[in-house]
Amino acid sequence: MATSIRLAPETERRLDFLATQTGRTKAFYLREIIDRGLDDAEDYYLAAEVLQRIRKGEEQVHAADDVRRDLGLDD
Repeated sequence: MATSIRLAPETERRLDFLATQTGRTKAFYLREIIDRGLDDAEDYYLAAEVLQRIRKGEEQVHAADDVRRDLGLDD
């Protein structure tokens, strides 16, 4: 899937420099950056949504000690 984005001039220069110095394409680095950054973004934003539900009382929270006891992990 082709996607287009606008980069700040400084970001574009840095990406050009990296690609030139390493012999890889800008597309290679953009894919790498997106793949790695997407993992972090998913972790952050999905956790933030859960936190909002917890604060609204829409999500149950269980104490770790209770979970360990209920699962028989403390035996």
